[in-house]
Amino acid sequence: MGAFRGSAPLTSDWKHFRTSWDGGVCTVTFDRPEKLNALTFEVYADLRDLLAELPHRGDTRVLVLRGEGRAFCSGGDVHEIIGRTLEMDHADLLTFTRMTGEVVRLLRECPVPVIAAVHGVAAGAGSVLALASDLRVVERSARFAFLFTKVGLAGADMGAAYLLPRLVGLGRASELLLLGDTLPAEQAERWGLVTRLVDDGTASEVAGQLARRLADGPVHAYAQTKALLSRELDMSLSAAVELEAVTQALLMTSADYREFYEAFSEGRDPQWKGR
Repeated sequence: MGAFRGSAPLTSDWKHFRTSWDGGVCTVTFDRPEKLNALTFEVYADLRDLLAELPHRGDTRVLVLRGEGRAFCSGGDVHEIIGRTLEMDHADLLTFTRMTGEVVRLLRECPVPVIAAVHGVAAGAGSVLALASDLRVVERSARFAFLFTKVGLAGADMGAAYLLPRLVGLGRASELLLLGDTLPAEQAERWGLVTRLVDDGTASEVAGQLARRLADGPVHAYAQTKALLSRELDMSLSAAVELEAVTQALLMTSADYREFYEAFSEGRDPQWKGR
């Protein structure tokens, strides 16, 4: 996360979802409860732009995604997206599909941890947003559904065919992406898609507790951990070991690393500064 800013101002008002900041925690709330928080072109675009801004804000250490009402996110709005895409030419369609993929890329490459607080349904693109998050806090009655083939599209959408096998294995990912069947939360936990399975009505609270723990911790250590987890997916072991060695040597020059030693020597908790 850099300290240098150009002329363009940071966005103060996001119109297509709610945002709030509290002590380094940014919470994005999908806010179309009457539509089970179905996504529109504008929601995608705002989410893409927010994710691009977060590394430059200086006030965000954790991002939480949640949904208002009865669901996390039911995916793309049938009329607002599917209906409108039927009227588009190929160039506009490709611009749209690249934008949705850009949201997932930015979620994975954003230097702050991302937590999805999932209740109700996470379907279609909503399931991929949860998949692309670093941690998924999921209520027991929640369910996932990768629905893309059920609307006549490839199950490989928005990076799902890249990310899902790495969490649940190729065989289970093939079943989920080919059939588009509903996956209950308890089964999703057994398959490795759920980070924490929690009681109904508590996902946002537990996600907030995790977010606070991360926001109060060594931010650069978390950022580098996230970056290495993503980059090493396609590396050889020798390349991964070398990248980790270089990263650790760099972090050993940080103020937070020195702060740990001083706190340990003085018998107190570290006061992480993110430097």
